[in-house]
Amino acid sequence: MAPSSTQSADAAISAFIQDLADRGSAASTRRIRRHFLNEALRHARQEEEEAAGDDGAGTARLTAAGLMTPDRAAAWLADAAAGRTRTRNTARGPEAEASPNSMRTRAVTWNAFAEYLGLPDRLDPDRPAEGSRLSASDTERLVHDLSVRRPVHANAMTALRTAALAALVADTGLGVPGLAGVKTSALHLSGDRPRADLGGESYPLDEATVHIMSRWLSARAVIIAGLEGSDPGYLWIPTKPGRSRDGSLPPKPGLMPAAVRTLHHAHRRLVSQLLGAPLRPGALRDLYEEREKSAGPNGSS
Repeated sequence: MAPSSTQSADAAISAFIQDLADRGSAASTRRIRRHFLNEALRHARQEEEEAAGDDGAGTARLTAAGLMTPDRAAAWLADAAAGRTRTRNTARGPEAEASPNSMRTRAVTWNAFAEYLGLPDRLDPDRPAEGSRLSASDTERLVHDLSVRRPVHANAMTALRTAALAALVADTGLGVPGLAGVKTSALHLSGDRPRADLGGESYPLDEATVHIMSRWLSARAVIIAGLEGSDPGYLWIPTKPGRSRDGSLPPKPGLMPAAVRTLHHAHRRLVSQLLGAPLRPGALRDLYEEREKSAGPNGSS
């Protein structure tokens, strides 16, 4: 069925998402497109209700063309940038300003929908923000929140693994690709100077990191106990069975290390729920750099 800007906005959005699926678009892309288009639709309906001065009866009949006007887009983006369209709280507060990259994604989503409908107007997305990073204090808070606050629908062990990985990124300044292959033998959590020995370097570990890492190792031990044979030694392991690709039983978690993309995806998804915007693990490096600057010539503060 050919797209029509005269159909209801709800139906047009659903048809657009289905079209993306039919063309092989990634599930994550479809989820983001649906989320932001529904946000724009909610905003438009709220505007109509306020303008009508009643309960908004009839706003459900808003057409796709009625939704996709430059004026509505400008009003939506202005409120989104100020945090007024957010539907859930975040670690930065319920009305924290939206991140530059989430605003860019909104504009790109609007343009993709306009192209699908054959409408002429386009928004001008800002360039991606370079190196969005958290301050040292915000990093400490995020790592703590990841370790104690399980986001909605999140697997408890996945959340704990993500917290442990984030803590290690913050303590070492290394990225996920550099930490993905770490073995448990690289960690030395007991004694007066807990550390991680990685790539010929020895990195001191913060007390909070030691606590989070110890919790992850305990959770990991539960997963490994289900394996037949010895512990393969990978620090980061899947928390759920893998997918069966040939009809055979899926591999048990722990037999292979967690893939870099798996670690990245879990981090971005969980952090997005806490902060209201996705954030790459590398954004946590400011804490490591601040500690490095404050260290004395002998490596002590």
